[in-house]
Amino acid sequence: MAEIEPIPIIGGTGALGAGLALRFARAGAPIAIGSRSSQRAEEAAARVRAAVSGAQVEGLLNAAAAQRGEIVFLTVPFRAQSENLANLHQALRPGQILVDCTVPLAAAVSGKATRSLGVWQGSAAQQAQEMVPEGVTVVSALHTVGAPTLADPDAKLGEDVLVCGDRKADKRRVAALIELIAGLRAVNAGPLEMARIVEQLTPLLISVNSRYNSHAGIRLTGLPDGDHWA
Repeated sequence: MAEIEPIPIIGGTGALGAGLALRFARAGAPIAIGSRSSQRAEEAAARVRAAVSGAQVEGLLNAAAAQRGEIVFLTVPFRAQSENLANLHQALRPGQILVDCTVPLAAAVSGKATRSLGVWQGSAAQQAQEMVPEGVTVVSALHTVGAPTLADPDAKLGEDVLVCGDRKADKRRVAALIELIAGLRAVNAGPLEMARIVEQLTPLLISVNSRYNSHAGIRLTGLPDGDHWA
């Protein structure tokens, strides 16, 4: 896996970011965990190194982490999305891809996690595209993969990740990283504007999983085998 460049995870000390870091590390990819606190970032990195023998994980401030690789994952809650993107404006550079995993849940304003907020731009991903520097492309992904499942090293994954973006080549690059994680299959879900639909699946799954006390995900049927990327 030496050819894989570091994968920056902004908000990597949170539930989703920490789960992604663990899974990517198990796949042999180097990770740069970002946080507003260098101490918290290093503590999160140390937990991954303790869980995965030989893991290449470093803990950094968000801006430094964002400069480590070409494909940057943003895994912060919706209430922190704008602040983080504003702080990263000088760190992100043209040619990078920002993978936005943000979901506009009503929990961001003390509402229910099974409800979503309206976003003026149409979706959290489209809001992110307006905020990133010129030349940075936003791809939307990982809204239906549960953080508890990712963080559980004994949990087996078997679900699809719906990937939205305006450039097929960018989506393909993100898909290749996602599929480093055993049990995840990336599916081309269309242009970035489709993120407004995909993001709504998160509160739906939260509701279903609460009702059934489960960690269900999404799996599409009837897709071609082998190279399924369309």
